[in-house]
Amino acid sequence: MRRYLRGLPILALAALVAAATLTPLAAPPTRAQSTGEVNLYSARHYDTDQSLYDGFTAQTGIAVNIVQASEDQLVERLRNEGANSPADIFLTVDAGRLWRAQEAGLLQGIRSDVLAARIPANLSEPEGHWFGFAQRARVIAYAKDRVSPAQLSTYEALADPAWQGRVLVRSSSNVYNQSLVGALIEANGLEATERWAQGIANNLARNPQGGDTDQLLALAAGEGDVALTNMYYYVRLLKSAKPEERAVAEQIGIFFPNQGAGERGTHVNVSGAGVTANSPNRANAIAFLEYLSSDAAQLSFASASNEYPVVEGVAADPVLAGLGQFRPDPINARIFGANNQLALLTMNKVGWR
Repeated sequence: MRRYLRGLPILALAALVAAATLTPLAAPPTRAQSTGEVNLYSARHYDTDQSLYDGFTAQTGIAVNIVQASEDQLVERLRNEGANSPADIFLTVDAGRLWRAQEAGLLQGIRSDVLAARIPANLSEPEGHWFGFAQRARVIAYAKDRVSPAQLSTYEALADPAWQGRVLVRSSSNVYNQSLVGALIEANGLEATERWAQGIANNLARNPQGGDTDQLLALAAGEGDVALTNMYYYVRLLKSAKPEERAVAEQIGIFFPNQGAGERGTHVNVSGAGVTANSPNRANAIAFLEYLSSDAAQLSFASASNEYPVVEGVAADPVLAGLGQFRPDPINARIFGANNQLALLTMNKVGWR
């Protein structure tokens, strides 16, 4: 059974923050020490997840209670609830956000033989504070009529003067860019990454604006020739019921960077979850995370967001899989969070804002 919980507002401080910058949140579930429930704070907003949660309840008898909001709202709620929080699981996208929750003391490390066996080590936090359950590639999208795939190679090459006035990308405040730059700092060092970021800033087709979909729309409109995007934004357009959005996708090609011999592979990030620091239903929370690593749950979880499953042998969505295979960068996703602030400072320093 899937229950959405509504009711009273949370602490006054959170209300002040919400009044200034956030939308109202539903009230949390009660903190009953029940063995028959798990309380999920989720930043995912996919209607298809209902069947996923219903499957867990059918399999275990454990009810799934859900509070949905943005990552920032949920983190603020967890901070204010403190030891009295009823939350068992924090679920969000991007390892950088999971890292922030961990650093704030909102997640606890757990041990699970099931998760250790099924989730690749580089897609989980080494001490078990969080685990990735779907992954996405950050790729180079290109205008088919103006760019040949033979002109593309690596993320680093986009800083070459040959791309001056041709690169589309969202702002430095976006966590997806922060995670990519954090990975580049780990791979190439701070000085080289700063030079790269300066090259990107020099090559911008326009001032960064909008989300990844906006970069793809601008690409199709001729405002630039290449764009950095998470793959699932492109797949959404490709699958859209709107002919005009499918027409945008048809004008765009997708290139997986850093695939040459000796190169590290394409940057991947995760949607993931961890057990909260004050979980009142810890055993149920661990059981839920283990369930998310099952073959059936992996297929449902990843397909809902047009991402790749993390468990070996589970097939990706056919449309996504049809865009080609690639070698992912094996770097541990925790690095994206660890380097997050340094990545943001680096981008801002060179004028990529």
